[in-house]
Amino acid sequence: MLIEHFAGEFPVWLAPVQAVVLPLTDRHLDYARKVSDDLSASGIRVETDDRNEKVGYKIREWETKKVPYMLVVGDKEMAAGNVAVRQHKMGDTGVRSINEFRSMILEVIASKGLTTKGEHP
Repeated sequence: MLIEHFAGEFPVWLAPVQAVVLPLTDRHLDYARKVSDDLSASGIRVETDDRNEKVGYKIREWETKKVPYMLVVGDKEMAAGNVAVRQHKMGDTGVRSINEFRSMILEVIASKGLTTKGEHP
């Protein structure tokens, strides 16, 4: 019933995978895993897509899986300790520090925000 109600597009607090980290290349993989481990330690359900595919392909695939947040990491993000945040159906929402993203998603989860469409505190 829930799957039908949400059309598979679960709110962040209910989504099996709340965020996925997408490294641009193999050299960003260690940083991507660090981000994933950091978020996972906070109780966020997160995966790292370490496949050797183009990031555009990965984004399209994770969009179809309806994962609420995609965190793209490349050279700029790695150097600054940031993540480029993409939200399901909203696209790029900007670059944030890992701490800033963690705080934001934990707030959305705690408030049981019933949407993944940018309507978060």
